[in-house]
Amino acid sequence: MAANQTTFVKLLVFLVYGFLWFSCQPAEAAIKKYQFDIQVANVSRLCHAKPMVTVNGRFPGPTIYAREGDRVQINVTNHAQYNMSIHWHGLKQYRNGWADGPAYITQCPIKTGNSYVYDFNVTGQRGTLWWHAHILWLRATVYGAIVILPSQGTPFPFPQPDREEVVVLGEWWNADVEQVENQGNALGIPPNMSDAHTINGKPGPLFPCSEKYTFAMEVEKGKTYLLRIVNAALNDELFFTVANHTLTVVEIDAVYTKPFSTETILIAPGQTTNVLVRANQIPGRYFMAARPFMDAPVPVDNKTATAIFQYKGIPETVIPKLPNLPAPNDTEFALSYDKKLRSLNSPKYPANVPLKVDRNLFYTIGLGINACPTCINGTRFSASLNNISFVMPQTALLQAHYFNIKGVYTTDFPDKPPTAFNYTGAPLTANLRTTQGTRLSKIAFNSTVELVIQDTNLLTVESHPFHLHGYNFFVVGTGIGNFDPKKDPAKYNLIDPPERNTVGVPTGGWTAIRFRADNPGVWFFHCHLELHTGWGLKTAFVVEDGPGSDHNVLPPPKDLPQC
Repeated sequence: MAANQTTFVKLLVFLVYGFLWFSCQPAEAAIKKYQFDIQVANVSRLCHAKPMVTVNGRFPGPTIYAREGDRVQINVTNHAQYNMSIHWHGLKQYRNGWADGPAYITQCPIKTGNSYVYDFNVTGQRGTLWWHAHILWLRATVYGAIVILPSQGTPFPFPQPDREEVVVLGEWWNADVEQVENQGNALGIPPNMSDAHTINGKPGPLFPCSEKYTFAMEVEKGKTYLLRIVNAALNDELFFTVANHTLTVVEIDAVYTKPFSTETILIAPGQTTNVLVRANQIPGRYFMAARPFMDAPVPVDNKTATAIFQYKGIPETVIPKLPNLPAPNDTEFALSYDKKLRSLNSPKYPANVPLKVDRNLFYTIGLGINACPTCINGTRFSASLNNISFVMPQTALLQAHYFNIKGVYTTDFPDKPPTAFNYTGAPLTANLRTTQGTRLSKIAFNSTVELVIQDTNLLTVESHPFHLHGYNFFVVGTGIGNFDPKKDPAKYNLIDPPERNTVGVPTGGWTAIRFRADNPGVWFFHCHLELHTGWGLKTAFVVEDGPGSDHNVLPPPKDLPQC
């Protein structure tokens, strides 16, 4: 009996040590699978109920969780009446544009009754990103967060939080958003603005019928919380704050930053920001709030969305404290906030800024007016880069590139505008017609690119958040007025500039970005204000294949949707 016990004890010890050894080994990359059913659901906000397009009947949609190194497979089945495609915003999709998602750029949309599996690897990225519909204005309701955890055993490069919370900022229209967009397009004018902003799909108690449509997170005194904040709004840059609490910014667009403290963050559509918040105030209830920033003479939905940062044990009868937000047109705050954003640039997370530039590009942003006999004023608003309003093709650009289909696009997008002028001088209201075409820029594989994006006063100056698919880039410089190619590059930050996938071009100013074109394929570049994208403020880069088969675009998946 004793011998049996001894053997049993030895076996137990062996199993325990074996388990401990096994659990300390690096985890194998996992396959994370999700099912997204695109379906119409009835949703009620602001005393209005309406049928709208959702993922799995949820608004916002489900959060995707993965670890750095994982493979993710998301089967999207379209039960709605609209064509659908989904973009995984900020994921680099190396050689794998087929999984990027923008309709008619990297894929034809998923038709009603059909499915498509987005199959991609999460390589060399960790942090908060997001996903959204990338066709029509459907991303107004079809969106959600992506949380990429560091690889197993890798800590954050900042104090470990006690808990995390996803905070997705959005917009709400009482009317059907597609009807709102179609009405604006038919009339040739901007569509009606949203009726509310939302935090995790809820406008908060400052709106009618919204007591139960208020997001609340419970916190404990002395604990630290990581907020993963996404701006999923269609058309509004937003301030975000937590009343009486300090936010410490530690990451933007899934890239670690040098931490800095601020009362308020500024976040443009398409961007993400991670902040640490320490629950170190007198236990109570405090509003989290989001409100637009707009420093140009452009109408905007200026209403404030709220949620509640609620200390444990405090009754819900206690009225939450209101925060102090910057003025809606506080340009000074916006510029000083952006100046604080710097890459962590540590040995483990270096900022590999291209120091030598192979290709210099200069793109002007313009708003314009084109003839439209059926429109309300006989004209239609348009938008352009280098005076070209982009025309969406009927065949996906990546398919045309990969299969060498002629006649879909040209690669003669100009490296600079056709005419130089005083871009940010007095408003220009004459000769506002734009040329139209599906014109792309061809980029040599592994070349380094500097792109200066210049706002102009064609009709009006305005801030524009620009998103590049398939890449992160370094924001090496920004300024107000006209870019000066002789003086401004001397002021660039080439040591630790912010690295991101979406950048705001300041109102009446310019932004310079750099990236290495090491990801072959066709990659969309567009303003992330849905209004301007629809008006033509977009183009794409054709990045050529590199040497050897491991630097070529991968073959398309068998279930790739057809046009």
